[in-house]
Amino acid sequence: MNKYNTLISFVFLGFLCSGQHHFELKTGSNHYDAVITVNDCDAEKCSGSGIVELKDKKTLRTIQTLTSDDLYFYLNKDQQPSVNVIQLYDEQSPLIFEDFNFDGSEDIAIRNGNESSYGGSSYDVYVYNSTKKQFVISDELTTLAFENLGMFQTDPKRKRLITFSKSGCCWHLTTEYQVIPKKGLDKVYELEEDAMGGEEFVKVTKRQKINNKWIVKSKKYPIKQYYKED
Repeated sequence: MNKYNTLISFVFLGFLCSGQHHFELKTGSNHYDAVITVNDCDAEKCSGSGIVELKDKKTLRTIQTLTSDDLYFYLNKDQQPSVNVIQLYDEQSPLIFEDFNFDGSEDIAIRNGNESSYGGSSYDVYVYNSTKKQFVISDELTTLAFENLGMFQTDPKRKRLITFSKSGCCWHLTTEYQVIPKKGLDKVYELEEDAMGGEEFVKVTKRQKINNKWIVKSKKYPIKQYYKED
């Protein structure tokens, strides 16, 4: 056992011996059950240092143990955490299982505090490395989950990652990225909605990358028309 695994083992045993809070999640993943151990809980939420133990659904053998400095999440009416919930400006689960890089393997994002824009959810994002047969941190995807409005969304059909950002009430930006195997992320689309001019209009700008060239189109709409409810 190397020094890193030894340290994890000691930390994990320390959690178990100190009467921390434990939750077992059997849904949300096709391949893994998860045991969450977290430092502090009240009637509504948990937070603080946390450990996520991933177990193979078939063998129940522990596959890997991952940590979070602040495993922050809310509890439902049954005093359990949700899984795989990503709601903009609302609930975001402590664990998100998804194929983030579209390579056919399930990946995992683990909640780590409220460090994204406007105090929103932030995540450490791990992708499955088939050679090492374990999850490894993705700095690029973790950055997306820290610098925007919470966890990014995935579009498996188009193989894109989608982020959201804003400034105040009246400026919003939706950005889409393609995942290029062995190269990383390539920004391919932006939708900017700008109503900060003080007028009754919103300027909508669409930028799309086609054949490695950006095509930009802008148009103004009356605010009431653009944001009318369906």
